[in-house]
Amino acid sequence: MSTHAREDKPAAIPPSPLTSARLNKGTAFSEAERKTHRLEGLLPPIVDSLETQIQRVKEHLDGKPNDIEKYIYLQELASRNETLFYATLMSDPITFIPLVYDPTIADACLKYGHIYRQPKGMYLTREMKGRLADVLRNWPHKDVRFICVTSGGRILGLGDIGANGAPIPVGKLQLYTACAAVPPEGLLPVHLDIGTSNKKLTGDPLYTGLRKAPLAQKALDELLDEFVGAVESVFPGCCIHFEDWKGSDAVRYLQRYQSRALVYNDDIQGTASVVLAGLITALKTTGGKLSQQRVLFAGAGSAGTGIANMLVEAMVLEGAEREEARRAITLFDKDGLIETGRKKLSAEQQTFARKAEPQSDLQKVVEAVKPTVLIGVSTQGGLFSEKVVKTMTKLNERPIIFPLSNPTDNAECTAKQAYQWSKGKALYAAGVQFGEEKVQGETRYPGQANNFYIFPAVSLAVYAARPRLIDDRLFIEAARACAQQVSKKDRDRGMLYPSQAGILKTEKAIARHLVRYLFNNDLAGVEEPHDITRWLDKLSYKPRYE
Repeated sequence: MSTHAREDKPAAIPPSPLTSARLNKGTAFSEAERKTHRLEGLLPPIVDSLETQIQRVKEHLDGKPNDIEKYIYLQELASRNETLFYATLMSDPITFIPLVYDPTIADACLKYGHIYRQPKGMYLTREMKGRLADVLRNWPHKDVRFICVTSGGRILGLGDIGANGAPIPVGKLQLYTACAAVPPEGLLPVHLDIGTSNKKLTGDPLYTGLRKAPLAQKALDELLDEFVGAVESVFPGCCIHFEDWKGSDAVRYLQRYQSRALVYNDDIQGTASVVLAGLITALKTTGGKLSQQRVLFAGAGSAGTGIANMLVEAMVLEGAEREEARRAITLFDKDGLIETGRKKLSAEQQTFARKAEPQSDLQKVVEAVKPTVLIGVSTQGGLFSEKVVKTMTKLNERPIIFPLSNPTDNAECTAKQAYQWSKGKALYAAGVQFGEEKVQGETRYPGQANNFYIFPAVSLAVYAARPRLIDDRLFIEAARACAQQVSKKDRDRGMLYPSQAGILKTEKAIARHLVRYLFNNDLAGVEEPHDITRWLDKLSYKPRYE
């Protein structure tokens, strides 16, 4: 028998807050906190303020050679120190939002398998069918209030990029917080891997997804039914945000779940809402009602028909007859005018098919239809030619021209082209941000019809008021509230949207409007507070160390 005394095992050291993105303060931990959490000796002796840390982050970013490296750095910062990440973004949204989302995220998606560092959110696959609820329970945070989910089927004009679309829901949810102060702990990004038809990606040894062809429609519908049911079971009251699904799937799933689950599709409803907001602002300059406009769409996919449907709904709310509103809208795509003689039209396209002869020349369609509004969702860069823009200007004193396709190379025309060809008369907004232009001795400030004016505010309102369902009218209200944030002074300079510098103030104003709308129409799932502004502010996330 051994005579040695048994040595007691040392007590386990609790997890360090340095390893938690939500709890980590880095060099901002106070001396007392360092003693309490056993951090002494693990950090430099200086105790920094949050402002000093932001300054350091900015210097780090200034040293990066390009935007994709800045994106990588910021995502690693988010995984290391969540508070500092959001404090940085919210300190200068004009600079930082383009680095975590559009346009930089398009490059991040194309290179995803090669720049992958660590997991963010959840990665569900078709192979998990039958046990999606069990897998969702692996997520450590149980009070999930929003899930943004993509299949990677149609990303930013890049087409089907499968698992390379995983950064999209991450970025979208980061904008919930950065633009509208939705608390980040209740947000879950999800990539649902259904396979991909992109052979270039599946042949890449660093591709992170399944190397299988996409599921057939019936199997995909079954998988989505299970996913929606699993979310409702594991995270009751959670809102599902569908993002960047293939056009036909995007439309089908919004229609399939909209009346029975808390869901929305930003590509359809958010895009339509921000376009409507720009049109409402533009009409304050041109005069006239929305229902008096003639709108021509170049592009007739899910985005085009989604915008068209919301415009119809807004016209009806103005007092127009539904059929009259539909006749005010014309669709044109790569095969020409959407007319009743065309074969293989979707149900959404058939709604707007005109009784007219076939026509594949956009210029001639403009001459025939005489639109007051020209909207591009075609992804065909340069489609709005000089002749098209000049014809729009001849037909209208102030033509409204929205080339919304992105990234930049896909824009139907640039701001410079629209202003020069219209001699500064165009009321212009694009899907990407163009710089200011001097025309006819005056400076014009082109708008960006970016969904981030809408979906973060909608999410804050839904987070606070907890409605059971979301319909198009909520997005119409969001558009109206957004347009209210643009002053006459800004409109006179050509601005159709509020300044991005004050995005948090804008989003909170829109969210307050939406919350009042939900309470006034008995759509909220919580008791109405005495002071909505104070209540909403109390619920909002603030990037500061506690």
